[in-house]
Amino acid sequence: MGLEIDYIDGQTPLDEEEKDGLLIPFITTRGELDEAEQRNIEEAMLWLRQRRKRFTALEILSEQFILTLHVKMLSGVWRWAGSFRKSEKNIGVKSYLISADLRALLDDCKYWVEHMTYHPNEIAIRFKHRIVSIHCFENGNGRHSRLIADVVVNKIFELDAFTWGGHGLTQGSDMRTKYIAALRNADKGNFEPLIKFARS
Repeated sequence: MGLEIDYIDGQTPLDEEEKDGLLIPFITTRGELDEAEQRNIEEAMLWLRQRRKRFTALEILSEQFILTLHVKMLSGVWRWAGSFRKSEKNIGVKSYLISADLRALLDDCKYWVEHMTYHPNEIAIRFKHRIVSIHCFENGNGRHSRLIADVVVNKIFELDAFTWGGHGLTQGSDMRTKYIAALRNADKGNFEPLIKFARS
């Protein structure tokens, strides 16, 4: 029996080849997958907290760090963790544009940081919004974008990490509905609702 996933609003479906990258063969349901991924993500968060050497803005705002963070988040679950997606999705740029678009985003964010173009919260949220719009990976883009926003605001600007509505972004939750609505506003260039949500 293969992996059967019920997708919720805002999630990108995996194709059969991507599902074949699952490293834990006994996982067959969305709940089991979520649990395995969450354990791996908690290990990534522990890695971020325990790292003795301080992260620099240049280190964080690099393709290598973006890939490494995805590996730390999902390498215990997916064979393709830390690799750019090779398939086309219902969201994101064409797969062959990922590296170039990510490089442009990283350069933009370095400029925002250097010149304090926006408030630190807005820099982190703009970065989160654009990286999830690029959709670098087969899976985990939303969670990766939230964690990288936390890293930007906490490690570069030394502000508290975001709370993301108390992390209640599960299917059918009020928080997920508010989060999706805030993302839709950001799609139209209005980042304030997403900033407020991230700090709620």
